[in-house]
Amino acid sequence: MKIVCIGRNYTDHIAELKNERPDEPVVFIKPDSSILPPELDFYIPEFSNDIHYEVEVLVKIKRVGKHIDEKFAYKYYDEIGLGIDFTARDLQAKLKEKGLPWEKAKGFDGSAVIGKWLQKSELNALNSLQFSLMKNGIEVQKGNTELMLWKIDELIAYVSRFFMLKKGDVLFTGTPAGVGKVTANDYLVGILEGYEMFDVTVK
Repeated sequence: MKIVCIGRNYTDHIAELKNERPDEPVVFIKPDSSILPPELDFYIPEFSNDIHYEVEVLVKIKRVGKHIDEKFAYKYYDEIGLGIDFTARDLQAKLKEKGLPWEKAKGFDGSAVIGKWLQKSELNALNSLQFSLMKNGIEVQKGNTELMLWKIDELIAYVSRFFMLKKGDVLFTGTPAGVGKVTANDYLVGILEGYEMFDVTVK
């Protein structure tokens, strides 16, 4: 499986990081080794002093597809989830300054939290899903998929132009504003449409 991630898909997050608004989706990949096993804590890696949480709505691909037409994209997924794209922000900044790829800052071991999955039939309109991240009992991120620059079906169609999507692949759809640093003993909880989707302790 592969994890396909979308960057800069919420205007407020673009603004908070002082990035340029893209003309098309920003795509990057996390390896399967980046998945944090659900029974494990997240350990801050020794190579970064500025690990940020980024809560995101996830989509699990259920069938093989290439050059998928947007109007047929809904046929390629049944499950919606929530997760965290942990980012070594200090390392990312250094890489961006040099025009280098982000993989070391985005794809390190344990950097992808994948929570529980819900059938999309259990949810309301996918283009207006409410989600949030709680840090030590305080809401630090809050988003709604209606604020995405590119919606789920648009993203699937776009990504499939470049990468063949396969059963089990996971699409991270971007994060809203409110990203921030984690420190040891932080406790993170992700909520999607009132459902608690994951919880993670930081070490």
